Amino acid sequence: MEKQVTPISQLLSGAALVIAAAMTAAPAMAAEPPKTVVLVHGAWADGSSWGKVIPLLEAKGLRVVAVQNPLSSLADDVATTRRAIEQAPGPVILVGHSWGGMVITQAGTDDKVKALVYVAAFALPKGQSVNSATAGSPPPPWSALLQADSAGYVRLSDEAVAKYFAQDLSKDEIAIIAATQGPTFAGAFDDRLTAAAYESKPSWFVVPTADSMIGAGPEKAMAAAIKAKVTELDGSHVIMLSKPREVADVILAAVNAVN
Repeated sequence: MEKQVTPISQLLSGAALVIAAAMTAAPAMAAEPPKTVVLVHGAWADGSSWGKVIPLLEAKGLRVVAVQNPLSSLADDVATTRRAIEQAPGPVILVGHSWGGMVITQAGTDDKVKALVYVAAFALPKGQSVNSATAGSPPPPWSALLQADSAGYVRLSDEAVAKYFAQDLSKDEIAIIAATQGPTFAGAFDDRLTAAAYESKPSWFVVPTADSMIGAGPEKAMAAAIKAKVTELDGSHVIMLSKPREVADVILAAVNAVN
């Protein structure tokens, strides 16, 4: 029996159909952009304060950005953080430490932000500033150890860092924190929130039980007020440096809870 040969034109036509079908299906098969964790540092700090947490998050396949806020005003820090949110290719989980809690509360209203994580942070109502929220309370002992310059920026003395800010870290780590801290404009603590992202976004809260800067009591009260999921950890105000894996676990819980 003579073997039939398929004309080359039919083979090419069939191949074209297969390629066209693949190209049509490609958009449906495209991978979704990864979630981005945006880390916002607090006063008297910089992005390096997240140095131990970043590799733990990246090991889980997350995109991570640690902002470098100018610490010149709430508006300036929010603008810096919003730029990081804008550049994220997909959903954002916003994490704030200390003063960074003010920043994420304001900046987190962006539609790309799906969750908020407060780490030893301020989570205040709209219309409040750090100073207005703490008015009437005795001044914390570390406030007497602030050092101001002629432009109104303040820094923590080495003694304050060692005794109140990072008392559970090694001497070498304490020295690095003291040397790299970002001087903070004192007037920023009078800046009031005009938005509160936690009103419409789920939130998590890490409370260090030995926090000597804000205090575990006020943090638990703020966490309860915003209905955050609370994790208490034994550690200082810079809990992300003394307990990085535990803090990363809370951030990952927020990541996995949202789409």
